Amino acid sequence: SRSLCTVVCKWTYTSDGGWDDSFWKMIGLEDLVMDKYEKIGNHVLSPGEPVGKGLKPEAAKDLGLPEGIAVAASLIDAHAGGLGVIGADVKGHNLPCENQPITSRVAVICGTSSCHMGVSETPIFVPGVWGPYFSAMVPGLWLNEGGQSATGKLIDHVVRGHVAFPELQSKAAASARSIYTYLNSHLDLIKKSLPVGFLTVDLHVWPDFHGNRSPLTDLTLKGMVVGLTLSRGLDELALIYLATIQAIALGTRHILETMEAAGHRINTLFLCGGLSKNPLFVQMHADITGKPVVLSKEVESVLVGAAILGACASGDCASIQ
Repeated sequence: SRSLCTVVCKWTYTSDGGWDDSFWKMIGLEDLVMDKYEKIGNHVLSPGEPVGKGLKPEAAKDLGLPEGIAVAASLIDAHAGGLGVIGADVKGHNLPCENQPITSRVAVICGTSSCHMGVSETPIFVPGVWGPYFSAMVPGLWLNEGGQSATGKLIDHVVRGHVAFPELQSKAAASARSIYTYLNSHLDLIKKSLPVGFLTVDLHVWPDFHGNRSPLTDLTLKGMVVGLTLSRGLDELALIYLATIQAIALGTRHILETMEAAGHRINTLFLCGGLSKNPLFVQMHADITGKPVVLSKEVESVLVGAAILGACASGDCASIQ
């Protein structure tokens, strides 16, 4: 069995038309078409549908789980995160998405790289943003998927490559804090009376060190830093760290503006993933996009999404919705 999510998002399958024979022939993989696509699978299930008769004895033994327990058709990792956070109950928090359809929300799954998941009732074609994919994340809705190819990885790269990194490491260790918690508090020390975002008025990062996925879709793009001085201390490391986070948030804003120009109506961001645990990253996304950011109490949203699929496959819930 194949998951509709994977074959639609990555393999040019459509839920109404199935595989596109002409595509496989055009790229020289016509042997996959033989025997009704036997080689790559022709039994496609919606995410959350039960697979087979549940867990087989050998798998149950390896996993320490009961034999026959329901197995659900899966979602891609970021899509599970999107599902785990985008339907959150926000009643009583005075957010613009309260009492609005789920299409007013975008889930941002931010870790090593980032994905921006927005759903719509009709297909919206967004230049430089993947999709629209029908029922690929939320059944019955079309998914658009923006992305940044290096985010957490970029922050790590910039911070660890700086000459003051050993000093940061030893000071963070001495205060029993992570390097990022330490950097955030160091920025609070040097900002004085200004909001922290203004510290980088003369320092700018172009964050496409690993090309641009959305919305420019240019893998040849490279990164850039403007406004460097001869200073080599912890202050400068903290500033380039801040400028990198701001650059990533500006990239998110670029994606959102492109989605909105194409017809999406977005008013609230839902963040999950490792970077959403960094309050500075969250704050810069709110400041730079001008939209409120929601974080869920359960931080591992990808696992929540997977649990939703399991609850559907087991019959405990009638539908993903």
